[in-house]
Amino acid sequence: MLGFIIAAAAGFLTPQLEGPLGGPVIKAMEGHIPVEPGEKRLIAFMLAMLCAGIAAALLNTGTPFWIMLGGVLGYFGTRIVDAGKKAADARKGG
Repeated sequence: MLGFIIAAAAGFLTPQLEGPLGGPVIKAMEGHIPVEPGEKRLIAFMLAMLCAGIAAALLNTGTPFWIMLGGVLGYFGTRIVDAGKKAADARKGG
């Protein structure tokens, strides 16, 4: 369960990690592999999931499935909550 929570936090923090975590990696890659602007957040997400996986392995908690599910839910968490609120509001009003 702790691995799921760590991954959800890492997924949620991906936009904030794009500059400090993804920036140096992208600069190192640019000489060898072209990186398009739309891929910067993807690289940050992959690095965040790598860190979450390492943390979960060090703490001996979580499986790869729950870590990835937590990361995806964390990444899309604000959108999922907004969609739930809209559905609840539509149900109340309709």
